[in-house]
Amino acid sequence: MILVTVGTQMPFDRLVGAMDRWAACHPEVKVVAQTGGGTCRPEALEAFDFLAPDRLDRLQHEAELIVSHAGMGTILSVGMLGKPLVIMPRSFARGEHRNDHQAATARRFEGRPGIHVAREEEDLHALLDRRRDLAASSGLSPHASPDLLAALGEFISGG
Repeated sequence: MILVTVGTQMPFDRLVGAMDRWAACHPEVKVVAQTGGGTCRPEALEAFDFLAPDRLDRLQHEAELIVSHAGMGTILSVGMLGKPLVIMPRSFARGEHRNDHQAATARRFEGRPGIHVAREEEDLHALLDRRRDLAASSGLSPHASPDLLAALGEFISGG
């Protein structure tokens, strides 16, 4: 199963539409999407405007691949699961977000193990077509590193 999530702040019709078109050509693959309540009404995938956190967590664990906007919350949570993640950044120029921070996030994470970037629908479809070959994340730790904790302690103590 492929899970698609667009986050909770706003819809992302370009991603949802691209996934729906791919799912229509691949009916043998179950695709479940949290769509954010946009205007795109998918026909070939199982769509929910929003998912409760426990349901989203369960679906993330069940999914073989997760496709998402380039939101940090999703990148980090999927990274802890050790699954492959395809991110499509929202575009400011297309009116999909208030600025281009998601494009910057995608550039920052591109090339890291388990994170695959699709900027356009064609990129997304190409990644989906070779989904079984996509590297998975090596898994992020749910705990802060000792170096980070030391730096935070020093900052808090005014050092």
